[in-house]
Amino acid sequence: MKKSLAVVALGFCLVFGRFCFAAEISPAARRTIATIDALNVEQHWPAGEHVHWESGKPDGKPEKSPGKHTHCSAFVAAAAKKLGVYILRPPEHGQTPLANPQYDWLQNEGAQKGWQPVRDAIEAQAYANRGYLVVATYKNHRDDKPGHIAIVRPSDKSAMAIRVEGPQITQAGGTNYHDTTLQRGFAGHPAAWGRREVRFYAHPVTSAR
Repeated sequence: MKKSLAVVALGFCLVFGRFCFAAEISPAARRTIATIDALNVEQHWPAGEHVHWESGKPDGKPEKSPGKHTHCSAFVAAAAKKLGVYILRPPEHGQTPLANPQYDWLQNEGAQKGWQPVRDAIEAQAYANRGYLVVATYKNHRDDKPGHIAIVRPSDKSAMAIRVEGPQITQAGGTNYHDTTLQRGFAGHPAAWGRREVRFYAHPVTSAR
């Protein structure tokens, strides 16, 4: 029988009684998240302001469409670029709206760039703990409304906690979070976690600058 990717790449989760813990946080994961944290998401990519997608700094330009724009997808694109990983980004696609197109791109073209789908939230946390770049992505049911995307960050939380509140994430959005739960970060999209419509993808990282 062919072993699943999770078994081959991550090994089995340690189970004792009713607790199951994600893989130990590896040195590679610490290097990956250090690169992401250096972008200082809570001080950049502010909602409601036009920003340079890669730095997250306001550039003084007016928004081209109405509404309070957030920058979840730009932040993810900037972090991925820092790690030497490609995900759909400017100039190949406009800065807004970008989250829904990134969802579609990951599903349809991501494998050609090294992205692999991840089965569930527990597996996503385990991949992040091994040093992969892992994203959680949600597509809005309406094409004219934004979706959401965030980065799964390393954590030693239990599988029980992950099942309840999701893995730990870093995100830009209506509120920018350095470290929060997926449930909290995606609260503006109730179906994402409530109906388990969020999808996870992982990409190996070979360089963390």
